[in-house]
Amino acid sequence: MTREKPKNLWLSRWGFILAATGSAVGLGNIWKFPYITGEYGGGAFVLMYLACILAIGIPVMMTEIAIGRRGRGSPIDAIGRVVRESGGNPLWKVVGGMAMLAGFMILCFYVVVAGWAFAYTWKMLDGSLAATSVEALGGVFEAHNANPWQLGGWSVLVALLTLWIVAKGVQQGIENAVRWMMPGLALMLVALVGYAFISGSFSAGFGFLFHFDASKITGEALLAALGHAFFTLSLASGAILTYGSYIPDGQSIARTTFVVALCDTCVALLAGLAIFPIIFANGMSPSAGPGLIFMSLPLAFQQMPFGTAFGVLFFAMVSIAALTSAISMIEATVAYLNEKHGISRLHAAMGAGVVLLVISLLAMLSFNLLAGWTPLGKNLFDWLDYLTSRWMMPLGGIFMVVLAGYALRGEIMRDELGLPPAGYALWLFMVRYVSPVLIMVVFLHALGWLMFDPVVQWYWIASAIGLLAVAGEILRPRVMPALVGR
Repeated sequence: MTREKPKNLWLSRWGFILAATGSAVGLGNIWKFPYITGEYGGGAFVLMYLACILAIGIPVMMTEIAIGRRGRGSPIDAIGRVVRESGGNPLWKVVGGMAMLAGFMILCFYVVVAGWAFAYTWKMLDGSLAATSVEALGGVFEAHNANPWQLGGWSVLVALLTLWIVAKGVQQGIENAVRWMMPGLALMLVALVGYAFISGSFSAGFGFLFHFDASKITGEALLAALGHAFFTLSLASGAILTYGSYIPDGQSIARTTFVVALCDTCVALLAGLAIFPIIFANGMSPSAGPGLIFMSLPLAFQQMPFGTAFGVLFFAMVSIAALTSAISMIEATVAYLNEKHGISRLHAAMGAGVVLLVISLLAMLSFNLLAGWTPLGKNLFDWLDYLTSRWMMPLGGIFMVVLAGYALRGEIMRDELGLPPAGYALWLFMVRYVSPVLIMVVFLHALGWLMFDPVVQWYWIASAIGLLAVAGEILRPRVMPALVGR
């Protein structure tokens, strides 16, 4: 079968690395990672998180990039072509459609959250955050969300900036944007770490982040680490698969994946080194939860030398991180409209943008005018988050590794990954047996269906991996061809 010729390519290997890192480095790294690290005890959580990146993040990311490059298209088209090359069931394209839909739905509420970061950059400048307590800053945050014009205006700004960059194309839009945004983000993050080193309790923050305390290893912490490792790399949302379709042939997928995962992890750790010393220096709690950067940090910055300037720098950095992630979430949809239906990127971005603006504005209204509208106990903002994070992304991740590990012909992934025999065998073992079990654990935990503590009763996970491996080797030659359509 003749392979699909690429319609778009990154100008360089670093174009993909910066774009994929930008997709991964979003609010999850700078907002969520520090506060969940604080909630789950610091160094022990960090160690579990790094182990989960290796066990789930890297194998699944390699899989998505390889399928994207082999299929050369949006998630629907790329999976369809690769499955057709394997003689498999064309219904596998539904997995690509679910990934695209998940990414778009995430963006519909993500622009609201990203709008908070943009708004707080301005609020640091104009003195709106000059409060004397965390409670007072909580009032500022609630007042911001209660004003639909203010909250909606910042959300629309994020959406329009995202659409403008994507409409300009892969090279002129996305790659050019991340070429300055990602180095700029890195410089700002290093500057903030330097500020924390000089002005904060750096030793306390460093010790909290890297001191290992085995007593902090709990089932809840491990599940949080598993979930964050999976979601922080933008897996099962169409972003990485679409970006992978723009990688030129000959570039090492394994090496590139490790670089992206390393950059993503370094940003998360540096964010912790920038935030925790400042928190400790001001006698605040590192386990302040989601309000850590929108309530605790603004107050801490006000009490430190040059705090306003570095507060502006911090929220500008968060804004850039949010924007690079937002770009990746809509690229799959724009690529699909452009490649499959022949719509120009400008018109594809405009069409997707209209739908995005309508849904995101309705999600924004969940904080004010539509706050009382809670079908089945959740408002629209919460439903978008719940459906994507707890159902669509975990299921998409499981389907993706099953597709790669069982449905595709072995030579396709072997050729695309270009790994030595031992490396390929390790990757195959991970995507067939380890990653599906661990993702399923995250899935069941997120739904509240997990009936055991994975730390205390770790043998249940080990047993599930072992049984899956034995059953897979015995039944796969007989059963899997029928299941995958060959």
